Amino acid sequence: MNDLALLLTPEGRALLDEVRDTEPAQELAVATRLRREHPAELVSAALGQARLRQRAVAKFGAEDAGRMFFTPNGVEQSTRASVATYRARRLRELGVASVADLCCGIGGDAVAMARAGIRVLAVDRDPLTAALARANAEALGLAALIEVREADVTEVDTAGYDAVFVDPARRGGRGRVFDPEAYSPPLSWAVETALKAPRAALKIAPGIPHEVVPDRAEAEWISDGGDVKEAVLWFGTGAPGSVRATLLPGPRTLVGRGLPDPGVRPVGRYLYEPDGAVIRAHLVAEVAEEVGGGLLDPTIAYITADAPRPTPYASAYEITDHLPFNVKKLKALLREREVGTLTVKKRGSAVEPEELRRKVRPQGPNAATVFLTRVAGAPAMLIGHPLG
Repeated sequence: MNDLALLLTPEGRALLDEVRDTEPAQELAVATRLRREHPAELVSAALGQARLRQRAVAKFGAEDAGRMFFTPNGVEQSTRASVATYRARRLRELGVASVADLCCGIGGDAVAMARAGIRVLAVDRDPLTAALARANAEALGLAALIEVREADVTEVDTAGYDAVFVDPARRGGRGRVFDPEAYSPPLSWAVETALKAPRAALKIAPGIPHEVVPDRAEAEWISDGGDVKEAVLWFGTGAPGSVRATLLPGPRTLVGRGLPDPGVRPVGRYLYEPDGAVIRAHLVAEVAEEVGGGLLDPTIAYITADAPRPTPYASAYEITDHLPFNVKKLKALLREREVGTLTVKKRGSAVEPEELRRKVRPQGPNAATVFLTRVAGAPAMLIGHPLG
């Protein structure tokens, strides 16, 4: 709290601007110089905040990260801006004009919702976190739309708000928490709170078991640039029990149709690797139907087909070789084709990509992708290259 108070003074803000682009190797020299003119505590706080802002660029972009205030946990646990923006836009499309943002953290989601034109009550029980959320709303010119309240979210009256958004803490003293009832607050409390509101969105870990999803919720898995970022339980959307996968940028959304699992078929000329959000949402069957394919193995989410049918929900590869797993044969084939750039992908294989790359020692001007997987239960290697 003291560091934040120092940084919010005119002297602190000026110092933050001065140290903005300081590289780690320069910190000692910069700190020594600045301590001749500024208190040591302020210099340390400014340099520490500069480091956090540099880390935050990947999530928030350079412009916002350069104005916001962070803690290490705040950077790590906050929602990526692209995901928060998508979710805020969807709330607005549902007619939401006001939201109670419970467990608001440093305010990343509140910022996205305010920018979508939504009035936000942002609540967090930690004094420093609430202060950071307030400072960030002010720094980004959104204080008129974001009210920050330091309080226990379980004691906040959300009546009068169009929607509730809950992002429970999923880390404990020993690291990441996987049991939804060990979230803080527990998922059961969040669901109960959601059901009292006209609309609600609960951010949860993408690995949540499908059987834990309430019947009255719509479940959505979201990826950004191919990386699965989160799952959201939506209430009040008019689609209880439905499942969807959304890929950013885009967005492109695949809605489940309750298809049966795809059948297993022989290896075709093309392989499709579904996006992680599609896999987490159990929508591989929908992609298989779209590309006219089947599975290589009943337990693995690789789709094989005979024709190239581009889809935004899977990466497509043309397969040139299908071999039983054998390192010597792979090494000989890569040498024959002068492959020096080797991408190794695996599902259903215990072999580590780096270990395989060391053993085959690829050399040459050409590139290839090898899939280590199972075909109808047998360890196999599929070699090919991306389409397009």
